[in-house]
Amino acid sequence: MARVLGSRTVPVVRDAAKWAALGFGVPPVVADLTDKSALVRALDGATHVVSCAHARHTARLIAAAPEGARLVLLGSTRKFTRWPDVHGNGVLAGEAAFLASGRSGVMLHPTMVYGAQGEDNVRRLAALMRRLPVLPLPAGGRSLVQPIHQSDVTRAILAALEHPCTGPTAMVIGGPEPVSYLEFIRAVAEAAGLARPRTLAVPAGPLIALAVLTRIIPGVPTVRGAEIRRLLEDKAFDIGPMRAVLGLAPISLREGLALTFAADHGT
Repeated sequence: MARVLGSRTVPVVRDAAKWAALGFGVPPVVADLTDKSALVRALDGATHVVSCAHARHTARLIAAAPEGARLVLLGSTRKFTRWPDVHGNGVLAGEAAFLASGRSGVMLHPTMVYGAQGEDNVRRLAALMRRLPVLPLPAGGRSLVQPIHQSDVTRAILAALEHPCTGPTAMVIGGPEPVSYLEFIRAVAEAAGLARPRTLAVPAGPLIALAVLTRIIPGVPTVRGAEIRRLLEDKAFDIGPMRAVLGLAPISLREGLALTFAADHGT
């Protein structure tokens, strides 16, 4: 989280040691989202508040932020899933609290985010393809995905900070166009310098049952059953508001993957 005081940005973190380890060299304010008094003190005087915390904390954040502060919050397109879970329900609750608050600002709902330091989406997928001779895909990988590169998420946050909206607004941010999951994994393999993956269409039920084995097989990244089930639903979204309201044109999947794996290739 961060607060903006005029032209000065102040990071608000829960763990000062972890923040220091990132090496930014900017002193933070320490506050926990569950500690209302500490959060009020941390946000005192802020003109803008950016929260990268889970959207379930939105009501607490609204209650602690100065009345006139503009809010930029992160949600998730998980709210659209056909299989509701704690994560998605938390996003729905946070969005409802924000829209009912009347506060000025934007809640951004990103699709699958990749390219950030430590992310476990495309890098974990590449690790799986390195280990498995054949990659089993539910429904043959026909379902659609629309990943967004971390740089575009950052640009969206900055654009939302500058947008002169009055009242609360929510919008999806995502990659420029949806692709099938099969196309996605092939693009990841190419960017990671791997051979074109061999795939096998497998019913989701057996894959979900076998997912537990990834927790105990050495060298194989953990895959959760719920993740496999979500591969059965299309995750394609209209990003017209992202383009029109925020003025952003997201980078292509190919360009984003090239940036993601550039460090691995020594470039």
